[in-house]
Amino acid sequence: MSNVHLVVLGAGPGGYSAAFYAADQGYKVTLVDASDKLGGVCLHRGCIPSKALLHVSGLMAKIRQAKDFGIDFNIPHIDLKILNDWKEGIVSKVSDGLGQLCKQRGITYVTGRGVFVNSNTIKIFGSQSIVFDRCVIATGSRPVVPDQFVDSKSVVMDSTEALSLSSIPEKLLVVGGGYIGLEMGTVYSALGSRVTIVEFKDGLLPEVDRDLVRPLQEKLFNEFESVYLGTEVVSIRESGKLGYVTLASVNESKEESFDRVLLSVGRRPNTDEIGIENTKVELDSNGFVKVDLKGQTSDSAILAIGDISGEPMLAHKASHEARIAIDGLKGKGVTEDTVIPAVVFTDPEIAWCGLTESEARKKSLKFEVAKFPWRASGRAHTLGRTEGSTKLILQPESKRVLGVGIVGYGAGELIAEGVLAINMGAKADDLSHCIHPHPTLSETIMESADVSLGRATHVYKRPRK
Repeated sequence: MSNVHLVVLGAGPGGYSAAFYAADQGYKVTLVDASDKLGGVCLHRGCIPSKALLHVSGLMAKIRQAKDFGIDFNIPHIDLKILNDWKEGIVSKVSDGLGQLCKQRGITYVTGRGVFVNSNTIKIFGSQSIVFDRCVIATGSRPVVPDQFVDSKSVVMDSTEALSLSSIPEKLLVVGGGYIGLEMGTVYSALGSRVTIVEFKDGLLPEVDRDLVRPLQEKLFNEFESVYLGTEVVSIRESGKLGYVTLASVNESKEESFDRVLLSVGRRPNTDEIGIENTKVELDSNGFVKVDLKGQTSDSAILAIGDISGEPMLAHKASHEARIAIDGLKGKGVTEDTVIPAVVFTDPEIAWCGLTESEARKKSLKFEVAKFPWRASGRAHTLGRTEGSTKLILQPESKRVLGVGIVGYGAGELIAEGVLAINMGAKADDLSHCIHPHPTLSETIMESADVSLGRATHVYKRPRK
C-alpha cells in the first residue's frame, strides 16, 4: 500500500484513528487539521476536559455525602486556576502522546484548514495543495446556536466556553436537557452555581428510557434551582451584566435573569466550508454525508466517518468507523449489526446499548424486561448508592440479550459487558452462569439474568400458580 496516498481530513478520534490504522496497514498517510494538536473537539473541548471536571464534581458530591458516614470535612475551597491548569495538563499529556504516535508511524501531519478543490485534491488554506488517491473526511461537528441567541454573546456560551471555567456564575441557565447540558449543569452546580435547566420536551434526556432517567431526574430536581420541562426560550435580552430570558410553556410565560446562559441544544456536522460541492459527495437534508456501511460516499475517492456521517455523534462510534473505512478500502467485509454504547456521565450515570425498551415498543417488537434494583445490591449499599438499577431487554423465547440499560454509580464502566453480551449472542443463561465477583456492581448484570430465569437470590418473586 506504500504507493497509495491517503489523506485524512480532521484529527479528532475518528480522524487520527483512521490515519494510525491506515499507516499500520501500509498506506502513505497525510493527516490534516486546523489545529497543531491532535485530538479534535473530543480531547480539547469535549469528552476529556468535561470528564475531568465531572470527576471533580463527583468528588465534591462524595465530600458532602461523607457526613452520612460520620466524616465531616470543611467546606472545600475551589481554586479555579489550579483546577483549570490540572484539566489542561491532562489534555496536553494526551495530545502530546498522540503527536508522538503520529511521528512513530511516519504520518505527515499538516496544520491548516483543508478545502476540496476536486475529488483528488485539497488546498490547505494559505498554503500548499495536496493530491491524494483516497481521502477520509472526519471533520466532526460544532454546537448549534439558535437565532434568538446570536446577538447575546456576552452572556451566552456554548459547551466549549463553559469548559474554560473563566468564572463560576451565581445563576446559570442551561438550555437543553440532553447529555451535554446535564453534564455541564452538574459540574457548575457542584462548583457553586445555582443552575436552572430548561428543556423543550416533557422529560430530561428525551430519547432515553424513562425508568433509567427517573433516578437522575429526581436527584436534579432537588439539586438544581429549577428544572423547566415542556418549556422553550422565546427570547433573551441583555441589561447590565445579566441576561433576561423569556421562558414559555403551555401554561405560562415569564422572564428570569441569569449571569450566564449555556447553550446545549445539539450539534451540526462540519460539512460546510470544506469544498464538498467541488466533489461528488452527496449530503442529506440535515447536512450529513451520505455513506454506506463501509463509510464510502457517492464519490469513489472519498469516505466519511464520525459526526459528519450521521447520528449518534459519539467519539467511540467515530473510532470504530475509522477501522471499518480502512478495512473497506482493503476489501474486507463489515458487520451490519454494530452495537454502539452510550453513556451520560452525570451523577448517577446512565448507560445503555443495543435495543432500548422505548425502541422495542415503537417497533411493536416482542420482548421482555428483566430488572434488578440496586437496593438489593450489597455493594450499592456500601457505597451509599442504592438508587440505581440494571435491566436486560430479552428475546422472549430464546432469552437472547437484545439490549442492556443501567442507571447508577459507575454505569459507564459496567455497560461494556452488555456490549459484549449482545455482540456474542449471549443469552440470559450465559450471563447467569458467568461467576461475577462479590461484592461488586457488576453482579447486577448477572442478577438481572437470574431475575429473567426465575432464580434470583436477592430478589423474591412470588411464584405463579
